[in-house]
Amino acid sequence: MAEKKTGGKAASTQKKKTPSKPAGSGKTGTSQKTAASKKPAAKTPAKKTSPKQTPAKKAPPKKAAQPKKSQPVKKPVAPAAPQHRTIADRKVAWSKVDKWSLARWLMLIPLGFFAFSFGFLYVGCSFTALVCCAMIAVLLFYNVCAMLEKTYPHPTKVVKRVFTVLLCIGILILGVTEALIIKASLGDPDPGCKYVVVLGAKVRHDGPSVSLQNRIDAAYDYLTTHPDAIAVVSGGQGEDEPMTEAECIYRALIGRGIDPERVWIEDKATSTWENLQFSLDLIEEKTGLRPETIGIISSEYHLFRAGLFADACQVESVGIPAKTTLKSQKLNHFLREVAGVWHYILLGGQYEN
Repeated sequence: MAEKKTGGKAASTQKKKTPSKPAGSGKTGTSQKTAASKKPAAKTPAKKTSPKQTPAKKAPPKKAAQPKKSQPVKKPVAPAAPQHRTIADRKVAWSKVDKWSLARWLMLIPLGFFAFSFGFLYVGCSFTALVCCAMIAVLLFYNVCAMLEKTYPHPTKVVKRVFTVLLCIGILILGVTEALIIKASLGDPDPGCKYVVVLGAKVRHDGPSVSLQNRIDAAYDYLTTHPDAIAVVSGGQGEDEPMTEAECIYRALIGRGIDPERVWIEDKATSTWENLQFSLDLIEEKTGLRPETIGIISSEYHLFRAGLFADACQVESVGIPAKTTLKSQKLNHFLREVAGVWHYILLGGQYEN
């Protein structure tokens, strides 16, 4: 019985005192508890959102970053072969050209040629060269305005309009004056004047000039057609003339068979007004009467201005034209006579009788 009790106590003490087991032994109760504590907790069901609550906004998906494109290496480009322009391309290019400006530039070429020719190659055509130079200046003005209009549009347009208006007025005045000169150059109906005044012109060392020779021919024709008419040849002597203009006319008419008694000489006049005034005085001195009507023999372009001088001398005049044979001088003198008429109107209208 005692052995059983001792054996029972030993068993109880063995149960109470558990010796430490070496590593690698089976799991103890403590380790089981720890493992039990490490088990995941049971998931609680998620609460359902009520319909009143707004759901959270989802963030927009991020765009995937695109890889940078590598720039291609520029290769030297060979020059393209010249392409032939089609007719349509040429029409488009021509439509963009300022045709008025191009025409003005092209007109400068013939005008420059004419200015040089009339100024240096043809004798007695200097006024025509001056007119060509004036036309060149007008064209250059408009060409310069076309260039400045891109930078200064408003002031350039104002200046161009004012200049254009003045130019049109000037052309109109010159055109009317030239028309009157041309009309007078046709001559007046011949009333059979008893006295005619032959106006002088340039005398050269080798004889009469072209204009003077034409007047001598017209005087000869009139005197032969009207045998009772008397001619007063008028004209003084210039510094570079070998004789008086009146003497040159007288010698030419007498040499062609005109009676010397029908040709009276007035060799003091130095202008058209003096030609008429001194000739009237000579007629009055020889006859005692001042004629009311006289015939004027002069170049056809000169008859209109000569008629104005006759009006200043208070005498009625009949124009007898002497046709200019040299065409280049005819053009030059018709243009120059416009300036002569306006010189008389503006500066030469007052004379002492």
